[in-house]
Amino acid sequence: MTRVRVTACELHTDRLDEDWQALAEHVRHERSDLVVLPEMGLAPWFARRREFDRQLWRSAVDAHARFLRERLADLAPAAVLGAAPVERDGRRLNEAFVADEAGVRPAHLKYHLPDEDDFWEASWYERGDGRFEPVEAAGTRVGFLVCTEMWFGERARAYGNQKVNIHAIPRCTPNETLDKWLAGGRTAAVVAGAYAISSNHGDERFGGQGWIVDPDGDVLAVTSREEPFVTREIDPAAAEAAKSTYPRYVETCVTRR
Repeated sequence: MTRVRVTACELHTDRLDEDWQALAEHVRHERSDLVVLPEMGLAPWFARRREFDRQLWRSAVDAHARFLRERLADLAPAAVLGAAPVERDGRRLNEAFVADEAGVRPAHLKYHLPDEDDFWEASWYERGDGRFEPVEAAGTRVGFLVCTEMWFGERARAYGNQKVNIHAIPRCTPNETLDKWLAGGRTAAVVAGAYAISSNHGDERFGGQGWIVDPDGDVLAVTSREEPFVTREIDPAAAEAAKSTYPRYVETCVTRR
């Protein structure tokens, strides 16, 4: 199985054009095959406000759609994974997507939604349909865990049973919990026997710290203010092999008599 060069990042929405140009240069230099973007990372984070604002919502939806339409080619030929605000059949949703040479395609609807200070997501949009299904990207099998979804271990385990090799984890998470999120990402990787790749907003409130974690929970790379983009070569075959090792095999282990 072909190795894949994967990129995690942190992006500042208050200087997105500058950051995006730098990310494009990094992706070209590193010959990235797959890039994970922050959750709703192409416009300012609107869910800090509790009260729904139709104009602000539409602005965010339009900004993401326009950016994906006009700027994705900057990262070609890499597959780009992220999550964006959308409206589908009159419903407001947080939709994960895969964008590559075939275009932008829906991949997953965020299901587990927080509703608290700075993260009033359930007040802004609806939960998805509850389906967690793998998608193909950069020649390998990917499962989305959009931010809060990472904390539901049964989702990671189910993806592992569906032979997913990469968890894509777009995030918008605050400074004070960065260590906790990395610990959770390492656990999700171990549970599934899959690589975990996460990117976060870099704005002052959110703190960045994207990361790449291997199937045994070892941290391969972490972004920082000084290094906002990181790329590593991963081996999907290693993720496939990990699924038959501890602790993954235990779920199906039968007592010998």
